[in-house]
Amino acid sequence: MQRRQFLSLGAGLPLGMHLGHARAANPSAGSPRLLLVFLRGAYDCNNLLVPTHSDFYYAARPTIAIARPGEQGGALPLDDHWGLHPLLQNSVLPLFQSRQACFVPFAGTEDLSRSHFETQDSIELGQPLSGRPDFQSGFLNRLAQVLQQDRQSRSSIAPMAFTAQLPLSLRGPVRTANMALASVGQAGVDERHSQVIASMYAGTPLAGAVREGFAVRDSVLRGVKEEMDRAGRDAISAKGFSLVAQRMATLMREQFDLGFVDVGGWDTHVNQGGATGNLANRLDELGRGLATFAEELGPEVWRNTVVAVISEFGRTFRENGNKGTDHGHGTVYWFLGGGLAAQSAGKVAGEQFEITEKRLFQNRDYPVLNEYRSLLGGLFAQMYGLSPAQVARIFPETSPGRLRLV
Repeated sequence: MQRRQFLSLGAGLPLGMHLGHARAANPSAGSPRLLLVFLRGAYDCNNLLVPTHSDFYYAARPTIAIARPGEQGGALPLDDHWGLHPLLQNSVLPLFQSRQACFVPFAGTEDLSRSHFETQDSIELGQPLSGRPDFQSGFLNRLAQVLQQDRQSRSSIAPMAFTAQLPLSLRGPVRTANMALASVGQAGVDERHSQVIASMYAGTPLAGAVREGFAVRDSVLRGVKEEMDRAGRDAISAKGFSLVAQRMATLMREQFDLGFVDVGGWDTHVNQGGATGNLANRLDELGRGLATFAEELGPEVWRNTVVAVISEFGRTFRENGNKGTDHGHGTVYWFLGGGLAAQSAGKVAGEQFEITEKRLFQNRDYPVLNEYRSLLGGLFAQMYGLSPAQVARIFPETSPGRLRLV
């Protein structure tokens, strides 16, 4: 058994450790923190960020469109052209109004496969589409490499995936912990079994890896114990993404400064709904979770935190015959944080244009005007003070975008 194989055993251990040392840091309140939220399944951005100025939007979606502001179940007005899904009134809208959130429409990848798996992989790898993909090199791991190698003031960075399996985006030589927080407290290996397993590897080359894996697991469990105790008494919802967000905030406030989480269930081909229904419920839960994350971090840490919400692609602009939407192209990215730049904070930002039938990509989808590698590369340059050459190591053959997010 190889060291990597042992550290990747996620079925028995509540914490998977990949490629060795992933000891949690102790970042200061002023240290930059980044959380990437991946909405797997391609969420319908058109009912999240509603083009209320577009008559074509309402003609293309006779049963699932979000009504204009002021109408029953209508969108929450953001500016003269855009509105927000009404169920985000008490979660994301206050962040937007306080200039702690922005949206970038017409965002995404140039990948045209419209395959969930191919496009998710392509985005997480962050490599040029023209080359042969390296599935052991994700863009978040390359970001961690650059920060460790080139920022002398940051001797280490502590990445963690809040997932059962290590995502592609964090694969690479920087060693990363992963743990599905929804199952915290239901450990498959208790202290007695941990000791038995450790004794099995005593005196072997894997002994250090085993000790390290259990040490980080114990650190994570201690970090969430206080939060779990509070959850039984507080009024905050203890189900779904809200609870996971609460636990993530505890860990990223005190131990980790680069995080990844994915949220599934966004493939709404049938009975998608509008102001209410399947998609609305998921957006509501996601919004409450993001607001919980910001609140639990606390204002001092939140000022130096950016949450990026992305998806593999958007969905068709027109609804289909099953009152749903199909696989599309361009989508809307969200950016949240207490230190967003004035030119983006509280705005719908990035390159955009008037939405008409003639401007649809292939007569069906949003086009991509804000390519994700350039967009995120610009964000990383601003957050961490990276040069164009350093950004090119994270996203090869890409220059950092000019949109000022922080």
